[in-house]
Amino acid sequence: MTRLPFITDDELDPDQRVVWDGVTNGLRGPSDRLITSEGGLAGPFNAALHAATTGRHVTALGEALRFHSDVEARLLELAICTTGAHWRSNFEWFAHRPLAEKAGIETAALDAIECGDAPDFAHDDEAAVYALTRALLDDGRMDDETYARAAGHLGDRGVVEIVQAVGYYCLISFTLNAFEVDLPPGNEPVWPYGAS
Repeated sequence: MTRLPFITDDELDPDQRVVWDGVTNGLRGPSDRLITSEGGLAGPFNAALHAATTGRHVTALGEALRFHSDVEARLLELAICTTGAHWRSNFEWFAHRPLAEKAGIETAALDAIECGDAPDFAHDDEAAVYALTRALLDDGRMDDETYARAAGHLGDRGVVEIVQAVGYYCLISFTLNAFEVDLPPGNEPVWPYGAS
């Protein structure tokens, strides 16, 4: 059970209404996928309602990173999944692994990431994005070779957007883990809750 009580549509104050409407009427998909059986927002969005002043900016940043990035969805989803797996964020993995597969990341590579192993990639741009993401997750920096390799595929703007995405999805993974956000009914977590 999630640590935060669900805030339902009929309980919203004006600031929370802005967050709710931004999430349910935005680019993330049909609102029925975003609303739990309890009538609250799924995933990290319930936490955004609890801190609506900052939550509206957090959710807007996520929408911008996912839907207005110059980085190809395949590479963006790879960075997101690598980040979610690093933090063993079950909801993040549940939400984004299918998107990564749909975007073209091979199942074997995602299986390796899920297990904490270094994947073999079919494409050099995937290997470059993975190396950049791992460098950031490992020590918050990247060496010149990692930067040059990623920039060779993404350009400077693309590298900036991957760095922003990794930072954002660390925040989202922390939110999901800290508040023990459950998966939708019928789904099993990949990692035990409380795992480090």
